[in-house]
Amino acid sequence: MLSRLNRLNGMFDRIPYDVVALALRVFPAMVFLQSGRTKVDGVFSIKDSTWFLFEHEYALPVIPSNLAAILATTAEHVLPILMILGLATRLSALGLLGMTAVIQIFVYPGAWITHGLWAAALLAVVARGPGTLSLDHVFGLDDATRPGADRLATAK
Repeated sequence: MLSRLNRLNGMFDRIPYDVVALALRVFPAMVFLQSGRTKVDGVFSIKDSTWFLFEHEYALPVIPSNLAAILATTAEHVLPILMILGLATRLSALGLLGMTAVIQIFVYPGAWITHGLWAAALLAVVARGPGTLSLDHVFGLDDATRPGADRLATAK
């Protein structure tokens, strides 16, 4: 029984990190990008409903609602695109992680399970990097994606 489990674990070990990293980047990014798209008309005209929501429902205690609407809408467009492309990936993931924390603490504290899933994926990207299927790798912008980097080192 134990040998079968070890064989199965060995098979799991052969799943390329680069494929996992791509999924960890794309799926959380799509959540934020889709949210950003609901806040605008056309290319980038912030909807009246967005201004209203930031003033009345999302009201953050430390930042004016109009500035929060602009910053959040911009971040929900720029950071996910960077994540999907794998460009400035760790910083983009960190930015989305910060947005997740703000949403959890100030906007929807009851949605901690959803936010925890986003945070887990984003933390993995921050910790392990974007993988080789990224522009960071192509341009040599992330040490963890350079050939020979031991980004999967684990204590066994």
